[in-house]
Amino acid sequence: MLPSMEIPLWQIDAFAERLFEGNPAAVMSLTAWLDDDVLQHLAAENILSETAFYLCDLPESAPKAPEPVPTYHLRWFTPGMEVDLCGHATLATADHLFEDAHPEVSRLLLWTRSGWVPVTRTHTGRLLSDFPAEPLTEVAVDPVIVSALGISVREGYRATDLVYVADSAEAIRTKEPDFGVLGDLDSRGIVVTAEGDTDEIDFVSRWFGARAGIAEDPVTGSAHCALAPYWAHRLARNALTARQLSARGGTVECVVSADRVHPGGSYRRYLRGVVDFALD
Repeated sequence: MLPSMEIPLWQIDAFAERLFEGNPAAVMSLTAWLDDDVLQHLAAENILSETAFYLCDLPESAPKAPEPVPTYHLRWFTPGMEVDLCGHATLATADHLFEDAHPEVSRLLLWTRSGWVPVTRTHTGRLLSDFPAEPLTEVAVDPVIVSALGISVREGYRATDLVYVADSAEAIRTKEPDFGVLGDLDSRGIVVTAEGDTDEIDFVSRWFGARAGIAEDPVTGSAHCALAPYWAHRLARNALTARQLSARGGTVECVVSADRVHPGGSYRRYLRGVVDFALD
């Protein structure tokens, strides 16, 4: 019999004001990097939009940490691919590290494919990350995609995701798209956004990404690196509250500062366990 391998796992709902809201992420602590195909299989087995894997040791290629706080190497996998940036799995990882490894500190640094990502724990217990803002390039609105969305669209942009600006929050809230068509897009996914229709919410969105192995992501923190600067410009304010209108729903607090975006929010712990398996 092959020797088994045990990997600690935490499942945490990020951007959640209560349990069973927000976006659940798996966080797995490693002592050494496994082969990428094993990491991909683990992420697919978890059947969550993201699995975060982290190590205490940094790669030799990582530059010196810019401040004297705890540092970790972090990677993110959807069920279908490794990604360059993920908001909710970053917050989930930070929650675990703050609570279980560093209860005395209020700031961490995570080395990622997008460089150093700081995460701060505020005095209220909320977590605030620090990501690069993502510029949008205007593109023509594709009528095939609009038909698949079933939503009236007035503007189209491209960043990591395709970004379509809709006429109303209500249309985004109620329509169900044709996932088969959206799965053929040549981008990570498509996010549809509109101005909020309540006093508490500045803008809303939904994110679809069949190509990434996710039909609809409950809350997509990384997409707000493009959405928050767009709405900050449109609404003429740098602090915004966003709501992702998936079935679970989740709230993302965004602060836009120069070329940075600080998406943050609350979290709720759901599960702690151990993955026990043997590689054939």
